[in-house]
Amino acid sequence: MKSSNSICFISFFFLFIFMLLNMVFMIYFLMKNLVIFLEWEIISFNSMNIVFSILLDWMSLLFMMFVSLISSSVIYYSKSYMNAELNLNRFIILVLLFVLSMMLLILSPNIISIFLGWDGLGLVSYILVIYYQNMKSYNAGMLTVLSNRIGDVMLLMVIAWMMNFGSWNFIFYLDLMKSDFSMQVISCLIILGAMTKSAQIPFSAWLPAAMAAPTPVSALVHSSTLVTAGVYLLIRFNNLLLGTEFLKMLLLISGLTMFMAGISAIYEFDLKKIIALSTLSQLGLMMSILSMGFSDLAFFHLLTHAMFKALLFMCAGMVIHMLNNNQDIRFMGGMSLYIPMTSLCLNISNLALCGIPFLAGFYSKDLILEMVSMSNLNLIIFYLYYFSTGLTMFYTIRLLMYLMVNEFNLLSVFNLYGEDYIMLKSMMILLFMSVISGSLLSWMIFYYPYMIFLPLNMKMMVIYVVIMGGGFGWLISFMNLYSLNKFILSYKLSSFLGLMWFMPNLFTYGLSYNTLKFGQNLMKNIDLGWSELYSGQGLYLILKNYSIIFNTLMINNFKIYLYSFVLWMLFMLMFLIKMI
Repeated sequence: MKSSNSICFISFFFLFIFMLLNMVFMIYFLMKNLVIFLEWEIISFNSMNIVFSILLDWMSLLFMMFVSLISSSVIYYSKSYMNAELNLNRFIILVLLFVLSMMLLILSPNIISIFLGWDGLGLVSYILVIYYQNMKSYNAGMLTVLSNRIGDVMLLMVIAWMMNFGSWNFIFYLDLMKSDFSMQVISCLIILGAMTKSAQIPFSAWLPAAMAAPTPVSALVHSSTLVTAGVYLLIRFNNLLLGTEFLKMLLLISGLTMFMAGISAIYEFDLKKIIALSTLSQLGLMMSILSMGFSDLAFFHLLTHAMFKALLFMCAGMVIHMLNNNQDIRFMGGMSLYIPMTSLCLNISNLALCGIPFLAGFYSKDLILEMVSMSNLNLIIFYLYYFSTGLTMFYTIRLLMYLMVNEFNLLSVFNLYGEDYIMLKSMMILLFMSVISGSLLSWMIFYYPYMIFLPLNMKMMVIYVVIMGGGFGWLISFMNLYSLNKFILSYKLSSFLGLMWFMPNLFTYGLSYNTLKFGQNLMKNIDLGWSELYSGQGLYLILKNYSIIFNTLMINNFKIYLYSFVLWMLFMLMFLIKMI
């Protein structure tokens, strides 16, 4: 156990120092407007070079700083959260592999090394999702890895297509691709790949399922690593994508994802799934603002969201720890009396998610919504943005009411004990960042001022939907058993909205079940049926029977040989007599 604690501390220390280094370099690069491009040629054949490239600019350094800060906090948190785990070293090494894959993806302007990081994320996420070895985890892991496989195939097709250009350093060809048919092909493939990794409709089902992983992994996966990989890829390819028809499709799909996740979170009672669906909603927001051409705003929201979402998962992990690994919010209540510091962190991170003024989420979310208000968009997109913002407030206030304010429930009285200080220390780092990172980044990233001029009602629109959403969330948290009879009338609608618009059944379980059923029928009727009897298996049985007979002859004594010889001679004699 001592060595496990030391590996936790060493990893935390290394990542924290790495974060500080990144911060210093990032500020220097930002001030000097520097970009450093490093290239190492691994192999060259037929004028095609396979090179390992690194692109250092303020964007990659800033993202690495945030990833290393969150992962250092998560590893320190795991020291206490996973203390009953016998193989803690293995767990920490897997988390470090995960972070390393993300770093490779962030630093690379080369599509091949991006693919290595991309695939590394998919593989290690599978291992981490099935970490608690039971059937639910295996199913969730399989769903995660197969959904991400589609994105991997898209990237492989991009690699194949980019052989037309003579190199895989896409960063040099963004302008050339714009005037070429390749723009349509590559942009379509890149958008599809990013949609699988960032769980847009119809690939959304894996994200709530991936909650089977341990909570520290969820904090890392759903804040700054796996799900943001698709968004980051689109930010890097943004120059190429502008002006393509696929971006309009992406705008609609990501708006619907945001809306669908918000509605499903209202019906959900699993604490971690509610937070996962809120991640899905925020990913929809990032993708939609990205598809309108504001890549810097999407990057800004990606970073602020990473901070408060990691904190939110850590608080959820603490609460689940308190309640003997129970995740149902109906069993919770009155938490603020027992775990005040965790409740403080949970409330602040939740309010930052809602975009309450002067917390981290406010700066990015408000700016996004104001840019949407200024853009030339139709009513559907406008409605999806603002309604989804209201829904965020709705499920957040409902969650806070269930956890903090409502009366004690079945389990919450018995199993509570004191807060864990190791967990609290790692949460305090992220709490500080959740408060200040929004204003800090808005000063750093935007070195030109956005002039936003809106009428009063448009400016206050965000406040209106937030107040309405909060009010509805407060009302719905008082629903008790007597209210359930009202839902019998609208049961079908409730199940449709609560099950993510039947998406898991349609696009994952539906597809996989029918395919597996077809495969099973083929195996039973062809592989194990008549063809088996008349080909390999039948021939094998005949030969086996003959070999048994010959073997019996071989291992018996001289008498059988003599007897068979006499019989053979008699048979030949009879044959000769008949001939004569």
